Amino acid sequence: MAKECFGSAPVPLSPAVRAGDFIFVSGQVPVGPDGELVGGNVGNQTRQVLKNVEAALKLAGAELSDVVKTTVWLDDARDFAAFNKAYGEFFPSEPPARTTAESRLMADIKVEIEAIAYKPR
Repeated sequence: MAKECFGSAPVPLSPAVRAGDFIFVSGQVPVGPDGELVGGNVGNQTRQVLKNVEAALKLAGAELSDVVKTTVWLDDARDFAAFNKAYGEFFPSEPPARTTAESRLMADIKVEIEAIAYKPR
């Protein structure tokens, strides 16, 4: 099984990698189209992160409805309710399996999300 890498980043990673019928999306952060970090609350940042996940999936021919698992890191567990509300906007029915943990993040952000999608060719 060959892997295919999609997109580019300013750091050594691929935004999306297809391996067979699975697509792995690298952890996405709240960076807007202008390359700048999106400020504001965890809800605003979560929406931007999920837009970035969606864009990475699109590079590999998939969409959010193909996501089977996400892993989420929040910098503050007290933001969980607000995060969950914004996250639910993108997965209104049949949401993927999910793990959410509190963690110190690599940048001054509130949330990071990685995803695994299943999209047979």
